Amino acid sequence: MQILLSDTLFSNGVILRDHGIVFDKTIIEVSPNDELRSRYGEQCTELGEGSVLVPGLINSHVHLEFSANRSTLTYGEFMPWLSSVIAARDELINECDESCTSKAINTMLTNGITAFGAVSSYGFDLEPCFKAPQKVVFFNELIGSDPQMADALYSNFQERLFASQELKRDGFYPSIAIHSPYSVHRILIQKALKYAREKHLRVTAHFMESPAEREWLGSNSGAFAPFFQNFLKQTQAANTAEEFLSYFRDSPTLFTHAVQASDKELSAIAEGNHTIIHCPISNRLLGNGVLDLKSLEENTIRFVCGTDGLSSNYALDLFEEMKVALFIHPNEDLLSLAQQLWQSVTAHAAEALQLNCGKIAPTFDADFLVMRVSYPINDQLPIHLITQPHTIESIYINGDKIQ
Repeated sequence: MQILLSDTLFSNGVILRDHGIVFDKTIIEVSPNDELRSRYGEQCTELGEGSVLVPGLINSHVHLEFSANRSTLTYGEFMPWLSSVIAARDELINECDESCTSKAINTMLTNGITAFGAVSSYGFDLEPCFKAPQKVVFFNELIGSDPQMADALYSNFQERLFASQELKRDGFYPSIAIHSPYSVHRILIQKALKYAREKHLRVTAHFMESPAEREWLGSNSGAFAPFFQNFLKQTQAANTAEEFLSYFRDSPTLFTHAVQASDKELSAIAEGNHTIIHCPISNRLLGNGVLDLKSLEENTIRFVCGTDGLSSNYALDLFEEMKVALFIHPNEDLLSLAQQLWQSVTAHAAEALQLNCGKIAPTFDADFLVMRVSYPINDQLPIHLITQPHTIESIYINGDKIQ
């Protein structure tokens, strides 16, 4: 059992001054410092002025297999980016061995990310994710819209999924990702979701990321039309948006992006009790627009934040992601948005990923950061922690000091 006394504790939207925690693998108690000093005396560790305890951050959506990218891919619009991914895919994947993937995982840890959802297309990141110190929801991705290849594609997906299910450790959760409505045949989607429901696996999917996807799913036209004609000889989308969402009706899902989702589609997402993953930097770099947070609020849809991968980001840093989000949503009240963003990378992310962390409160896993700030602490701390310089002095996962 350990006792840390802090200047400030910030968790679940609440700022507590002069509070400390008692913990082992989980949080046992949160109490004022004076109470803990009187009961535990020299067992207490004084963190001192400017110390802030916050929950460990949770990156809900990251692709690690493209972590070798720095300047290879084309940014600005979705279709040129996608074409550059296809052209450089083999080169980038071959360049990112286990060492490269582990470096990306460690970068996330250094940035205070104590849990993450990894979307794995090929399974090359399985071993590093299994060995990671963080909690990992490992989303094996299913892709393939050609019905003639359905059996082979599903067999490959199963092989990767079963390999991840054979690995056992606390905090590692094999799961399922459906790539997108335009890239996965309905037969494969329904088969994978049936298995997910039977085995109680977590599910994620990309949805309505780009204007190109909007046009293709809505009218079989736009920038995707020549792409599918040239690469797959397809003239019709694999699914409509409405059909796609209907498959997930009984499978609470994390839908990534949803920048181009319509009011009707958002209503269906709300009815299904789904979550949207917001990746603001990725959306800007690929020219996909800005997620309408007001529409999410009107539909009572929870959003969480993710970095996406280094194929569409320059950092795996949720502090940077929150900062960018503060500035690309100029019509939102600043303090309220900062609070929402903190929830999106802690409590709400943990709930969406079904993890017992994200809050510094009794019975929750002791996953937290000890931060140090050099400015006076007040009720605008959620803004300052995002925008002002800070230091992460220590990182704890399941009560163990990792860094």
